[in-house]
Amino acid sequence: MPFARPNLSQLRVTAATGINSVLTGLDALLRWSNLGIVAEVLAGLVDGLYGYLDWIALQSNPFTATDEYLEGWAALKGVTRKPATNATGTAVFAGTNGRVVPSGSLVSRYDGIGYVSTADATVTGGFATVPISASVAGIEANAVADVTLTLGVGIAGVSATGTSSGPCTGGAAVETDASLRSRMLIAYQKPPQGGSIDDYGEWALAVPGVTRVWVIPSGMGPGSVVLFFMMDDAQTSHGGFPQGTNGCARLETRDTPATGDQLALANALYFQQPVTALVYAVAPTQNVIGLTIAGLSTASTATKADIAAAFANALLVAGRPGGVTNVSAIESGIAAVALTGGFVLTNVTASAGTVSPGATGNITSNAGALPVPGAITYI
Repeated sequence: MPFARPNLSQLRVTAATGINSVLTGLDALLRWSNLGIVAEVLAGLVDGLYGYLDWIALQSNPFTATDEYLEGWAALKGVTRKPATNATGTAVFAGTNGRVVPSGSLVSRYDGIGYVSTADATVTGGFATVPISASVAGIEANAVADVTLTLGVGIAGVSATGTSSGPCTGGAAVETDASLRSRMLIAYQKPPQGGSIDDYGEWALAVPGVTRVWVIPSGMGPGSVVLFFMMDDAQTSHGGFPQGTNGCARLETRDTPATGDQLALANALYFQQPVTALVYAVAPTQNVIGLTIAGLSTASTATKADIAAAFANALLVAGRPGGVTNVSAIESGIAAVALTGGFVLTNVTASAGTVSPGATGNITSNAGALPVPGAITYI
């Protein structure tokens, strides 16, 4: 049975009643009584002590601990908070052959986000290919290919304006308490097994930016392990889908190395995985799910926004690459939204999968395709 902590009002009455019980003929409950003031002060002090004890109780177990105390509980299982990371990429600047863009050169994006070159780059064939890294860690420096970039300081024989030759990826914010707690509890509940499915999931989730992962044993043949993963925060502008090409770690010699986010994940797992495993980091493709809903055509804009959020959350929880998503999960999510009573789901479509049986049956996504929310039509 949990301890019932008295609130401040109850403590005030208790303090005043205690004073009255030992000082006969006086009343600590009178409005302007000095004894009443003493009772108020005592009650406030005791309430603060109760609050401190509440805080101690929260930090005393891994389920409710926060901040550095949560990190301490996680460290007991070798789980550490994922730090913020810098986005990296490649910039291309036209120039005269032989000219050099030196390491440490400042590069700015059109919106003011700054990068710095990480190695000397010599102009060859009329262009210099410059490796760049964001000046500040975080997701803001992630960018698509062909973004306009500008040198911070002019270099003779090199154009001041260039572009990114591919996506700038890898930027991630520092891990939240909720994410760290989730990974920590997995470590407590599922100890390492030397390369089990759960182990691969834990290793992948420890990589900065990775938020969801699905492990497919023998996905590319015997001895292989395929990791489908998402980066819901770091790649928000791309719907959470990793940016790069699928493949293996850079040091893996048995198949083609990945690039971008996929390479970052594969490299991170290379020294943890069993030496015989051939691990592929793979970004899912999109299976866009469309809905037609009857009975809510007159619903307010706010209600429709809540329905869209419930639809997206249902797919977030129930969806997996190449798996079956129960339509009942979507219906339950919509039914939980206020003012949606009586709705009827009349049609469900899938861009990279099938819906069976009938137009509102469960959704089967194609191999590697992850269900994502599409348009909702109200009739």
